[in-house]
Amino acid sequence: MDRFDQYRIFVRVAEMGSFIKAAHALNVPRASVSAAIQQLETQVGTRLLHRTTRQVRLTADGTQLLERVRVLLADVEEIDLLFHASQRQVSGQLLIDVPSRIARRWIAPALPTLLRRHPRLRLILRSSDRAVDLVQEGVDCVVRIGALQNSSLVVRSLGTIALINCASPAYLETHGTPERPEDLLSDHWMVGYASPTTGRELPWTYLDERGAERTLDVPSQVVTNNAEGYIACCRAGLGLIQIPRFDVQHLLDSGELVEVMPAHRAAAMPVSFLYPHRRQRSRRLAAFLDWFEELMRKHLEP
Repeated sequence: MDRFDQYRIFVRVAEMGSFIKAAHALNVPRASVSAAIQQLETQVGTRLLHRTTRQVRLTADGTQLLERVRVLLADVEEIDLLFHASQRQVSGQLLIDVPSRIARRWIAPALPTLLRRHPRLRLILRSSDRAVDLVQEGVDCVVRIGALQNSSLVVRSLGTIALINCASPAYLETHGTPERPEDLLSDHWMVGYASPTTGRELPWTYLDERGAERTLDVPSQVVTNNAEGYIACCRAGLGLIQIPRFDVQHLLDSGELVEVMPAHRAAAMPVSFLYPHRRQRSRRLAAFLDWFEELMRKHLEP
């Protein structure tokens, strides 16, 4: 195993904090990962990782080497691509994680276009409504909707999407159509949405005439923690919801849902790409990001 292979294995072990996870991500035996790290430590003459039964942590020397090696590997990849026409094509495997509704409604139907453009690309598309740990789970990039927590991840902001207030015709026939937020405090229900991260039910929110965010404690009879269930409960007449317009535009067009209180919407939600390190932005990742940004541009707020 050459030095660059050892470096690649070292970076993955350091980022994932596990020999086993790194072996799975690299599709090599765990013994090969252990051997590569031992050889690298012997060659550089210092311990790079603290190993325990539960976790693997960088030593001070390991942290210093990681910073240098990331830059080195990125430069080597760029040099290789300069002189090999076949490698200038986007190729290899890309693991992404996106919200389930975006995967089903945006990405999956449009994937033939991406793969025709880059036939040597292999995409692993994971979808969930939770905030995954990119490094621990070996994910190349994620799409996030909503406010972001502070982290060391690289963020590429794409814009914002509108949140609208919706209800089913049956619900409005029974409870009446609210005209302003105060109307929700009498004889109205919302479908509760529990944050996949905290498990807490989110309040009803809206912007007042000054643009300040306000909240209301609207009662709920049912609470869900994913977008599919949230929309299904609304269609069943169980309450009002606040949802990105792109998620329900087809239901608005068919009359299955109705927008209410358009002058009292919640704040638009930011849409962002996140990936672990600026120097790890491969050609395949850049190709996917550009394609997805082009795909969703029509859904963004002006």
